[in-house]
Parts: sequence; C-alpha cells; structure tokens
Amino acid sequence: MKLIQKFLTESGCYRAGRKIAVKGLMIHSVGCPQPKASVFMKNWDKADAGACVHAIVEPGGDVYQLLPWDYRGWHCGGDGNGTHIGVEMTEPATIRYTGGSAWTETGDGRGTRDHVLAAYGYAVELFAYLCQMFGLDPLADGVVVSHSEGHRRGIASNHGDVEHIWKRFGLSMGQFRKDIRAAMDGAETGNDSGGDGGSGAGVSGLTRIMGKAVATAEQMREYVKGKNPGVAQSVLDMVPLYLSEGEAEGVRGDVAFAQSCLETGNFTFSGSAVSLEQNNFAGMGVVKNGVKGLCFNTALLGIRCQVQHLKAYACTEDLVNGNVDPRFRYVARGCAPYVEWLGVQENPQGKGWAAGAGYGEKVLGILREITGEAGSGGSGCGVPGNPVEPMAGFVKVFYKGRDGVNVRTAPCMGDNVDQVVYEGIYTVTGISADRRWYRLKSGLFITADAEYVMFMERLPGKSSYLVRVDIPDLNIRKGPGTDFARTGLFTGVGVFTVVEEADGKGAGKWGLLKSYKRERNGWISLDFVTRL
Repeated sequence: MKLIQKFLTESGCYRAGRKIAVKGLMIHSVGCPQPKASVFMKNWDKADAGACVHAIVEPGGDVYQLLPWDYRGWHCGGDGNGTHIGVEMTEPATIRYTGGSAWTETGDGRGTRDHVLAAYGYAVELFAYLCQMFGLDPLADGVVVSHSEGHRRGIASNHGDVEHIWKRFGLSMGQFRKDIRAAMDGAETGNDSGGDGGSGAGVSGLTRIMGKAVATAEQMREYVKGKNPGVAQSVLDMVPLYLSEGEAEGVRGDVAFAQSCLETGNFTFSGSAVSLEQNNFAGMGVVKNGVKGLCFNTALLGIRCQVQHLKAYACTEDLVNGNVDPRFRYVARGCAPYVEWLGVQENPQGKGWAAGAGYGEKVLGILREITGEAGSGGSGCGVPGNPVEPMAGFVKVFYKGRDGVNVRTAPCMGDNVDQVVYEGIYTVTGISADRRWYRLKSGLFITADAEYVMFMERLPGKSSYLVRVDIPDLNIRKGPGTDFARTGLFTGVGVFTVVEEADGKGAGKWGLLKSYKRERNGWISLDFVTRL
C-alpha cells in the first residue's frame, strides 16, 4: 500500500472543517466501472460537490487520502458521517451495471477478479492501519461496516455496496473484519521475515509513541551518566520532566528521552545543531544545515514542545497543555503512530521527523539500552533477583480468549498493564531470570506461559496468502497428504487463507487453512487452487 495525501481543499466538505471523534470505519465501492481514483477526485474537489470520502483505494496499491482522518466526511448519507471514516474502492472497467446494484461481466472475468481481489487486499491493509491509529477493534460490533450494513443499522443511505461485488468472489464483511484483525496482529503475515505480507499491514511488532513509559527516571539517568560521565547536573535534574510531560499528553516520555539522547549525542551536544543553553533537546526547528533551531526559556518548555511535536506525529488527539510548538501546525497529524515511522524513509506516507535512514530504529536502540541496563539491576517492579537476560527470537501469541494477553511495563504481575494483544508474532529481546517473562522489542514484557504463547528461535519460512477454490468438493484432510484421513468437510467455492505449506502424498504441495492452524488438522491440495 502506498498512502498518498491529496487533500481536496476546494471541496465544500474539506472547507467545512468539521471534526469527528472516530468510532469506526465504513467501506464503500464507487458504484460504476471506473478503476481510476483521479476521476472521482476531480469531481469531488469542487465547492458544490455533494460527496467526499476520506480515502479511495486503487487495485495497484495507491491509496489517496482526501480528507484529514478526523474530518467529517460526506460519504454515507446518514449519521455515519459523524462517526465513521469513509473509504471507497474503485471498480473494474470490465463490468456493466444493469439496474441498481446488479451488474454483469463484459470480459472473460479475469480482469474483474484481479481488480476486486487486489483492491480488497489493500483495503485490509488500510483498515488495519487506521484501526491501529485510532485504537479500534475491527471485530467489535459496528466498528467496521459496509455501506449496506450501515443502512441496515440506520446510519447510512440505501446502498448495496460492497457486498454486491464481493459476494461473487467469495468475499464477505465477516472475512474482511477477520483479515483486518489478522493484519493488525501480524499473525503469519510475513512482516518480520521479509515476506510480502499478503494483504496484511504487518504493524503488530512496531512500537507506539502514545502510551505509558517503560523506563523510570532513575534508569534514564543511569543510562546517560554511563554514556556521558560529564553530563551537566541540570540535565539529570530535568529527566523527570520527560515522564511528567509525556504522561500529560499520553506520549511515552521514555521515547522522547531516547530521542533527545540521539539528537544531542547523549547531551554532549557534540556535532549537534543545538546547544544546552537553547533548552532544545531534539533539534526542533533545525530544518536544514546552518539553522540554529528553536530556543526556549526553560527546560520544561523545551521538553513540552518536543512531546507535543511527537504527539502531532503519533495521533490526531487535541493537546492537553497549551501549544508551545510553533511547528505543530506543519505536521500531517497521525502520520507516524510508531517510533519506527519517525524516519521519512521508513514511513508509509514518506513523512516524518528526520530524513536519515533508520531514524526510529536508532531511537529504539537507545531505549532498549536504557531498559536493558535497568533490567540487569532489578526487575523494575520491586522484585529483587529478577534481572533480564538478553535473548533473541520471537514469541507467538495463540491464546484466543476475548480478554487477550496482557503486555506489561515490568516483568511481574501488578498494576502495570500497558496494552492487550491477541494473536500475533512479536520480537523478543530478553527473558527474566525467573523465565516467566519475555521482554519485547518495545521494552515491554509478555508472559512466557506456554498456555498462552510459544517461543520461536526463527520465524516461519512461509507467510500466509489467499487462494481461490473454484470446485465445490475440495477435500479437507487432517494432515498434508492423501494418506491422512478426510475430515468429512469440503472447502466449497470461495477464497481462503493458507498459513503454511508442506510436502505430502497425492499433491505437489499441501496447504494448511488458517481456520485450522491451532490444531493443524485442516489441509488442502494446492493443485486445485489458484493463488491470489
């Protein structure tokens, strides 16, 4: 997916500038055989246009953002405009409408199928990205809906999209919501293994900027003293401000501190464009070589500005404190919810705090050192003798309970839950001495209990992908081969997700269906499917 910001600034909808609290996402299909987004963008970018959506998806992977995500769109003709982001998918040129939502094929069917399935995949990726950004659960009631579902709920006009096209290809809103959840969780999408990721956004392994700090003030002080023994006392004294200012805005203060360490050379200011006296610890306003950057009267104001600027990148929520960031208005709000996306080169929208390659990973490298050094001296939760030892690998969450698995700020039980995760694969960087907690790449901790998770030294070699079954009686077997018993079930015609391949008797390859991956007892011959 390539997300391209192209705001329709001439449209009446954009100029109205009404804001919404985003509670859900609505998927639409444009309703005419037109594959090019530019045609609709031109029609909507007028003062008298009666419609405007937040984004439109093309089958080639280009996704055009037409409104800020928190603007009220004109996309569904009902109350859903005030609660849901609206996304259109273009439609193939190889169909013809015969009345209402009924349509007929004008070609051999391949062009239509390729367009619809490709647009579906990129829509999954976009919706996973938006659900992550706004903290939405795609499986919750009324969060992700189609236009036609919106009508049945009384929040949208009477339309038949998107089901009127999807159903012919075995797609459904139920499957769409599940695929979004899988993409959010990163479960076997190949995002960590370098695979193509199927239709998944692959964002579960990334580190949110918004949230509670993992490191303590003492851990941060110890880190900077170790790196810079001559650090000024004023720097050590101001460290708690990162946590208090971060907490005020919901930003991880330890991320801001790690960023300051990167920008100032661990407060040596060697090679930095700013100096200690400026109270500017993140290169704020240094937009090119030779520019001095912003100056602040106090360290508190400098740190507040940095935290507010991070919040501008991380989300679209309003500031809590008064704005002291003169460059806040220049940020595309919410374009970098993850630390890894602070670098322009790694950001899906090509935006970010810094242009250098790997900027976000450098910040995280410092953060890992901070939490790692702290872990070697104690558990961080008042439990002595539970240091964190280095460990490389991955942990797969397979627990399916509705309550999910808690991710904590320290390797112990207590009032320290930072977030809840569901199925997914996460990068491990350490394990507690009592072997009960894995430390994740983000610096947070997850249980090592085998009832909930499984440790892996390396990622699975195959990523999941979609296949199309065109015969109604393809057998599902209990293992990869005709020497395994049949389950007594058939796939039927439709689109299915394969999560693993294996060699076996009776077929060139066998594929494990996603719905059977827990028990690994649902395999189909890949000789009778078409990979999408």
